[in-house]
Amino acid sequence: MNLILDRQSPTPLVKQLAAQLQAWIELRRLRPGSRLPSIRQLAQEQAVSRSCVIEAYDRLVASGVLEARHGAGFFVAEQRFSEPLQDLPVRDESFDNRWQQFADDQNDLLNLCCGWVPSGWRPSEAIAQAVRQVSRGPVQDLIDYSPPMGLASLRSQLHKGLGQIGVQVSPQQILTTQGASHALDLLVRALLKPGDKVLVESPGYYNLYSLLRQHGVEMLHVPRTASGPDLDVLEALLRQHRPRCLYINSLYHNPTGSSLTPKVAYRLLELAREYDVQIIEDDIYADFQDGAVTRLATLDAEQRVIYLASFSKTLSSSLRIGYLVAAPALIARLAELKMVTGLGNSRFTEQVVAQLLATGAYRKSVARLRPRLAQHMAKALGQLEACGWQVFTEPYGGMFVWARCPGRDFASLNRQALACSVLLAPGSAFDPQGRASDWLRINVAYAQDQRAQAFFQRTMRDSGVAPVEDHQG
Repeated sequence: MNLILDRQSPTPLVKQLAAQLQAWIELRRLRPGSRLPSIRQLAQEQAVSRSCVIEAYDRLVASGVLEARHGAGFFVAEQRFSEPLQDLPVRDESFDNRWQQFADDQNDLLNLCCGWVPSGWRPSEAIAQAVRQVSRGPVQDLIDYSPPMGLASLRSQLHKGLGQIGVQVSPQQILTTQGASHALDLLVRALLKPGDKVLVESPGYYNLYSLLRQHGVEMLHVPRTASGPDLDVLEALLRQHRPRCLYINSLYHNPTGSSLTPKVAYRLLELAREYDVQIIEDDIYADFQDGAVTRLATLDAEQRVIYLASFSKTLSSSLRIGYLVAAPALIARLAELKMVTGLGNSRFTEQVVAQLLATGAYRKSVARLRPRLAQHMAKALGQLEACGWQVFTEPYGGMFVWARCPGRDFASLNRQALACSVLLAPGSAFDPQGRASDWLRINVAYAQDQRAQAFFQRTMRDSGVAPVEDHQG
């Protein structure tokens, strides 16, 4: 168990220990009933008193994370997952949110691994203006649910936006959701049953892995390359296992930052037709697009691609608005399931997003965001190179770089990062099986912070890398 306790911090060791234990449980995806180290063992490993460990465990028991079994020790609580999953809407508490909470508990560390842009980059004034505008409207917009398919005004705006990026569909093929995680959950419930097999990318999206695991779906792992999924591995798995679906992050892939090339995209569609596979294309970073890109949904002539996106990365995570695009028959099934599991979206939040789209405020916001991210991407890539880091690929958009410091494992890098008040996430979090990895997801929007700069410089000094002039400025 790799925990880092800062004895110079004003935060009590008990609080640090409890917070890090909870984060460790979540990151390692420990199942209910998993046994934690004994009080004596953990006290020895962390060089703290037994009373410190006892109090930390007691806090986690009180919060429902652990349960104590007399004479046996402490275990991950069964009640955390005791409710029947099939009767519950998906929870929106993602890995990113849990990791941010951990960062907040650790004296406001710089979350260099997070999955969003800084709050100061968001169009807060435009959002506030839209909220005021909607608040002055009909009272039902403040208190009612949206229709099952979503507000007509919002779906009309989404239809226009999809047409502008080459996704040609009718408004009847669009369903609003409570973010991308909700969309994924609806699709799993509608299309899959326990024991079904699906293809997922590795590395990839940890929340998807957890969702599929909870529904008893078997994951087949396809390595992600700089140009998309490894086609040779993909075809072999299709031939051997005949899976139901392929989940793919086409553009600005999380966490590698890579994007599909046209050659790979066309071959994926050929394989989907040959092996009768449904493709679920997660385009949550769609609005980071800057220049020509390749989307499967724009090339799909046979409706084998289900397309989903969200406004959480570019507008606001709190508004919880995403959307799905699929064949009308499937959209009808998903709309019914959406009502059964959650009764519908907030009419108020859908009105706010529709207002931002209709007035052009959202378009102006992302137009400012794209070049800003591009500048930070260029600077981060130059600085990583100067400090001796290796990058998986040089992204041409988005906010993620998948990088590693050769010869260094996560534990040693994490110690250096914490010394610079920087929070990292282990590469194992992005692996379907949680296997150890020395690769790290770096959010370039935060890489110019002084704490991140100090961390990169420290890794360069400790690795003995000679300084390289940074031509990115």
